[in-house]
Amino acid sequence: MRFGIFYEHQLPRPWNPGDEARLFQDALEQVKLADRLGYDYAWEVEHHFLEEYSHSSAPEVFLAACAALTTNIRLGHGIRQVIPQYNHPARVAEALATLDIVSRGRLDFGIGEGATRLELGGFGIPAREKRALALEAAEQIANMMTMDPYPGYEGRAFSMPCRNVVPKPVQTPHPPMWMACTNRDTIRVAAQSGVGALAFSFLDPEEAKTWADIYYGIIRSDDCKPIGHSVNAQLAMVSNFSVHPDRDEAIRRGQEGFEFFSYAINALVAHDAIPGRSTLFADFQKSRAASDEEIIRARKAAKVNANGIGTPDDIREHIRGFQAAGVDQVIFLQQAGRNRHDHICESLELFAAEVMPGFKAEAAEREAAKAAELAPFIEAALARKDRMPALADHEIPVVPASRPKAQVNETAR
Repeated sequence: MRFGIFYEHQLPRPWNPGDEARLFQDALEQVKLADRLGYDYAWEVEHHFLEEYSHSSAPEVFLAACAALTTNIRLGHGIRQVIPQYNHPARVAEALATLDIVSRGRLDFGIGEGATRLELGGFGIPAREKRALALEAAEQIANMMTMDPYPGYEGRAFSMPCRNVVPKPVQTPHPPMWMACTNRDTIRVAAQSGVGALAFSFLDPEEAKTWADIYYGIIRSDDCKPIGHSVNAQLAMVSNFSVHPDRDEAIRRGQEGFEFFSYAINALVAHDAIPGRSTLFADFQKSRAASDEEIIRARKAAKVNANGIGTPDDIREHIRGFQAAGVDQVIFLQQAGRNRHDHICESLELFAAEVMPGFKAEAAEREAAKAAELAPFIEAALARKDRMPALADHEIPVVPASRPKAQVNETAR
């Protein structure tokens, strides 16, 4: 089992001068701490115009800062918006390769498409076509990172001529690819595409096992046809996260933020929005079904404590359930709502001291056994891949100079 931390850069209103700057600086300190403590991944989302919910519109900048401040932790685009209206595929390939170089090969590349009218409409993206556009672009980004030169492309989402996209990434053939998944349908698409599944839904272990069975069943089947040049057979699940020796205090510190995250996902899709006048957090507070203290009493009455918000023993049991279900990584949603920086750091430290070591001790053996079991299926999947033919030297087009030779010679005189 591997462990990650996850950033939306949430900033509920009201906003005060310096709040955004403090939010980003605190997040950088948290990633530095996670690196020292032995966490495996730091994931950063990309969203646009989603006030309060996500101020992470330039993840390549944040992850580059993380690369400079850390040594071991892997840095993940969880996700990068790859539809060309968001980011041209060539620019994505260039940025990914550069970030892989400066991080010394620590980059993971998650792909996504966006779900809200605020984002899609802001860039003129047709909602019904978004998945097809994203998958097409992601496949070409992988080709750009591996082909020398990239032959060029005429497609549905974008077109470009033959060019050699540089630099190339450190990791070969390219950084591991993932896909954002929110339901069983997208889990199937990720497996069919041969990419890791970033499951951004809060599931119990029973449903997680269903997702894992679907995902790995397809990885082992003829339906897996990679869009990249490698198969990244991994399933990661997002979990709520607040750890304290006192379960009640863990709830007081983390429950509201976790609920806000869940509320906001649905509200941004279902509710109308007025740009610049968001009331997302205020609306959430009015809608809360129970206070922290009511939730504390309910958990005590139910005597059910396996949860990402609780004591080290609670979260250990919580993770064991995901591990038994076949999940490879748990990604902790520690920065949500108004969760405090010092509380986040304390949770990271307590988990690393009391829970992480037992899972770390088992990781290498479990991963080696899984890799050996999946190797023939991955080999077969890569044999099914549709590959863009490379150009022979005589087929590479000559790109005309900016000025005709005669004009250049005339200028030289």
